[in-house]
Amino acid sequence: MSTLSLKQNWFGNIRGDILSGIVVALALIPEAIAFSIIAGVDPMVGLYASFCISVVIAFMGGRPGMISGATGAMALVMITLVAEHGIEYLLATTILTGILQVLFGVFKLARFMKFIPRSVMVGFVNALAILIFTSQLQHFVNEPWIIYVLVGLTLAIIYLFPLITKAVPSTLVAIVTVSVIVISMNIGVRNVGDMGELTQTLPLFALPEIPLNFETLMIIFPYAMALTIVGLLESLLTASIVDDMTDTDSDKNQESRGQGIANVVTGCFGGMAGCAMIGQSVINVKSGGNGRLSSLVAGIVLMFMIIVLGGVVVQIPMAALAGVMIMVSIGTFDWSSLKNLHKVPLSDAAVMVVTVLTVVLTHNLAYGVLAGVVLSMIFFAVKISKVRVLGLYANEGRKKIYYVQGQLFFASVTEFQEGINYKDDVDEVVIDLSESHLWDDSAIGALDHVEAKFHAQQIPVRFVGLNGESNRLLNRLGGVSKESGH
Repeated sequence: MSTLSLKQNWFGNIRGDILSGIVVALALIPEAIAFSIIAGVDPMVGLYASFCISVVIAFMGGRPGMISGATGAMALVMITLVAEHGIEYLLATTILTGILQVLFGVFKLARFMKFIPRSVMVGFVNALAILIFTSQLQHFVNEPWIIYVLVGLTLAIIYLFPLITKAVPSTLVAIVTVSVIVISMNIGVRNVGDMGELTQTLPLFALPEIPLNFETLMIIFPYAMALTIVGLLESLLTASIVDDMTDTDSDKNQESRGQGIANVVTGCFGGMAGCAMIGQSVINVKSGGNGRLSSLVAGIVLMFMIIVLGGVVVQIPMAALAGVMIMVSIGTFDWSSLKNLHKVPLSDAAVMVVTVLTVVLTHNLAYGVLAGVVLSMIFFAVKISKVRVLGLYANEGRKKIYYVQGQLFFASVTEFQEGINYKDDVDEVVIDLSESHLWDDSAIGALDHVEAKFHAQQIPVRFVGLNGESNRLLNRLGGVSKESGH
């Protein structure tokens, strides 16, 4: 990286990055606590994770302005591990997850992101927006009516304050204003302190206390693999979204390595595995942050608030933070996808809806993306497996020429073979493949099958119009064709 781009990434937007970093730190606290509770660990495990990951990723990540920390998607994978084996095994799994993610980056596996279609990415984003929104509904359960007023006030400040000035992030103004009102008027609503006890201590370096043997590896490896895939999926998709929001590019392989290094460090300092956070990243960009400084500030301010201002932080009402997260869910959802649902091809619409439903029902982003990609592959195979076979007679009906249009591979060979009439009384058969392409062994097998059928009737078959690649494949794999020298 050049000195100029390094300077730009760190100091090109100092004011915006610092202010947005403070907002993100405030939003990270309840999220980290909530995800710790989901995973079944102490709230400080999630907070230490968000601190360590934010700070490390600021230096090591490939996407400036993106926020990483403890996430719900990762926490859901950890539930069984923590319940059955405890916190030490979780920390060991976090370190192994980091090592695997570094390897993903080193071997440049991020390039496989290109196989995730746009409809899956849109579905992924919309599903996340729905999950972020539904996760806030718990804050309204068994609460007085005033909670609705406070959330409404938070949203009003967030959307209206920018009309007065954009010098200060409206999200920060909303959190401070609503907190002051609740504390000064002694309004009895749930606050951050009600979500879990905060310990005012810095994380300490300590390796997990577990037996270093093959049995331990067999326990932690499956979880580490799942966390690696979920973490990289969410991180790389979030990086693509931030790329679009900021109209800049990012290094996805460096991001994979950065996430890995961050998780290794986190596991050594008592934190759980994490990844990029789409909600916080959107807050960061919308609050004016787009550089590496914003992630560093978010991590440092998070720890500062817990250690120095712990007494104040626990008094921040959940209503204010729920309002911010509802704004995030509204801002994250791709509303144009709903508007254009009837315009896009039916297959794309189906893929998006299936991705959303799978994520919302399973609460697992990896399952949603997998379902969307598999469905897209099936639709794609169906689309390109359409083959037209047109048969025309020549030489006064003594010669039959078949014109084949379409791709010949395992899914299309049946249709191709059904288009050939083996009962024709002709002296010669020509199969013109100039508008086709042979892709696999199934295609060669189909040609051999056709040739063998006519061969049995003493009718010669010629294949013409083959492109170079198809011809080489036929010469390499062809049975009857190879023997007859075609």
